[in-house]
Amino acid sequence: MIRTQRLAAGVCALLAALTAALAFPASAAADETEQAAPKVELVLDVSGSMRKADIDGGTRMAAAKQAFNEVLDATPEEVQLGIRTLGANYPGNDRKEGCKDTEQLYPVGPLNRTDAKTAVATLAPTGWTPIGPALLKAATDLDGGSGTRRIVLISDGEDTCQPLDPCEVARAIAAKGIGLTIDTLGLVPDAKTRDQLSCIADATGGTYTSVQHKAELSDRVGQLVDRAADPVVTPVATEGSGECAEAPALKPGLYTDREEFGQQRWYKVDVEPGQELRASVSVAADRAVNPDYGILLRAVNGHGRELVRGEAAGNGRTDVTSTGLRYPKPESDDDNAPAESICLQVTNSFSAAAGVKTQPGLPLELTVDVVDGPDAAHDVAAFGLGRGWWLLGALVVTGFFGGLLWGWVSRWRVAVWRSN
Repeated sequence: MIRTQRLAAGVCALLAALTAALAFPASAAADETEQAAPKVELVLDVSGSMRKADIDGGTRMAAAKQAFNEVLDATPEEVQLGIRTLGANYPGNDRKEGCKDTEQLYPVGPLNRTDAKTAVATLAPTGWTPIGPALLKAATDLDGGSGTRRIVLISDGEDTCQPLDPCEVARAIAAKGIGLTIDTLGLVPDAKTRDQLSCIADATGGTYTSVQHKAELSDRVGQLVDRAADPVVTPVATEGSGECAEAPALKPGLYTDREEFGQQRWYKVDVEPGQELRASVSVAADRAVNPDYGILLRAVNGHGRELVRGEAAGNGRTDVTSTGLRYPKPESDDDNAPAESICLQVTNSFSAAAGVKTQPGLPLELTVDVVDGPDAAHDVAAFGLGRGWWLLGALVVTGFFGGLLWGWVSRWRVAVWRSN
């Protein structure tokens, strides 16, 4: 009986050790993927028009303050938050001075809720609406670090400091490839304000929301701040070339670039025999474009021969057009066969509408991945354990011999019992 218990205990211990080996790498990897601190700056319009009382019977300024207080209470601990104002200090009529009126009310960093609320409580609607200058300053406020960066702009009107077009400012920020997103909220549902705030958001991959009630404003700002804390992959800025031979070499990852109207961009990826290249691209129409357009993604070998392509068309009803491709490189009998450089060509057929600026180019996002090909994946990961197949084998062998031993011991015990 004691021998049987010891045998069973040994088998269980071995199984437990193998199970722990499966779990340990996953937990260790999780510890190594700690996210950098996300940064958010709330940019609030404090111009004279914010005195108007048309949001649930109160002023626009009162609604904004209430929303800020509620959001500050609910901001996740890991988010570094700051507040910037525009139009809060200069009450005069000098346009040049009014368009400089933007300041950082609370610096981006670990949040002290009491200090931030006190700063917001002192605000009073005052002057102009320098949205463009405020966005430039906010981008500088968020500079540094590798975490996500987000500007949340709340305004009740158009920028009053042209010719510094805030939409062009947003495009210039996006063109830097720093992964900064601008979300906008409009407190007045007029077409001009909506168009300008939508353009700012579209240029950086952000969102525009029209809000007319206090609860809507608080909920939406809170959602955007929470979103900054979500783990995301930050795209890496790259610059495609005009031809395959000069294309930048990319490793698996997510990349951003800019592509002019009707332009083609080239990128290069190395693929080993038995591997599969997977690539996708999205091009955003962040300004008015003519209808009937498309994008083409091609994989080409070093001799210029097309291997595979993906293409998609649009008709003006969507802001983003995407396509993708897969190219499995066959196995080689030569174990020392070199990797093949595959060139990816991205071409678009967008054309600018009348009066639309063509610079900077359209935002482009390219995803590249290189994985084991279908045959290798079947051999190595038939049971979904990838490179851990040997652990599965160990478990099977252990279970088999454990079953044999347990059966032998059981038969022996029965024989002993019958003999007695």
